[in-house]
Amino acid sequence: MHITVMRISITKQNNLLAMTKKIAVAMSGGIDSSITALLLKEQGYDLVGITLRMWDAVAEGYAETSAGCGSSQAIADAQEFAKKLDVPHYVVDVQELFQEHVVADFILNYITARTPNPCVVCNPNVKFAAMLAKAHELGCDYIATGHYSQISELNNRYYFTKAADESKDQSYVLWNLSQEQMRHTMFPLGKFKKSEIKELAEERGFTQLAQKRESQEICFIPDDDYRSFLRKKLPHLADLQGKGNFVNTAGKILGQHDGFPFYTIGQRKGLRIALGTPAYVTHIDSITNTVTLGTKDDLLADSIHVTNLNFQKYTEFPTDKELMVKIRYNSPAVPCEVIQLTADGCVVNFPEKVSAPTPGQSAVFYEGNDVIAGGVII
Repeated sequence: MHITVMRISITKQNNLLAMTKKIAVAMSGGIDSSITALLLKEQGYDLVGITLRMWDAVAEGYAETSAGCGSSQAIADAQEFAKKLDVPHYVVDVQELFQEHVVADFILNYITARTPNPCVVCNPNVKFAAMLAKAHELGCDYIATGHYSQISELNNRYYFTKAADESKDQSYVLWNLSQEQMRHTMFPLGKFKKSEIKELAEERGFTQLAQKRESQEICFIPDDDYRSFLRKKLPHLADLQGKGNFVNTAGKILGQHDGFPFYTIGQRKGLRIALGTPAYVTHIDSITNTVTLGTKDDLLADSIHVTNLNFQKYTEFPTDKELMVKIRYNSPAVPCEVIQLTADGCVVNFPEKVSAPTPGQSAVFYEGNDVIAGGVII
């Protein structure tokens, strides 16, 4: 099926965008950012490509060819594609910023018994901040990225709307962007299905790009072993947070574990303890270095507390709207009742209990497909 590329001028923001001719495209070397650049190039925009160098694989003890955001391989792939499009390309070194905001936050969360979401921290503090700074330096009013989401505007407020391909929607990890960052950003892929993007790449002769594997979940841990990463970053972690007790929900000691930072809420595999029935991590106490194990039912909760709220569509939670909330990226949104206690925090009640809400993860609130706000579960 041939794909007709429509000019992207859906919202007021994108209508304004149509009047500008110079856009900075975030190029990671993958299919999504590459096709974003291709689409805009075909529409006649004057483009510059920007790739952020966020980490050094070799310095971190990984192979030179390790893929991931801002790796050497990703930069080389982005440069090659920019050359094919005859687009000027710039590399911006943000390794120090990435270590300061993302890696430090990642470590702090685990050693305080929380499970971090690095993308939520990286997007506003590193990716979009650095991209917009470089874009303005180069005379661009907007940046474009390969995210699967859409930006809408109502009453001079910008907010994310779910992508046409809901299975790839990334609004959950974008909730923490500021209004100013959203004002100067566009997502050309928001109206496409991922299958259409792959087909488009094939049609344009970029077969290898269409078949390129997706990047891993944590870009700076290519082997996906966060425990080894923590040990590497904190050599004395075993001394500070050594072995502790597994206990049941009644407080009875069941055995010993390797240290609470190496466990997450809901974890079942890798516990290395035999109880005769399936056991799940239901609570982690960083003060006493205690990990509580229970049944699947013990993971159920009828409420959560959310802090660090960032509002998008409205400046507070509406009282006359039916709201839904996602408590993890790969879970569907569920109905909820929100009690806003302060501008920065709220209690979320669930008509039906949810499984394994995890401190450190994000709670993102929706009205239909529109993001109302997001925050961090505590």
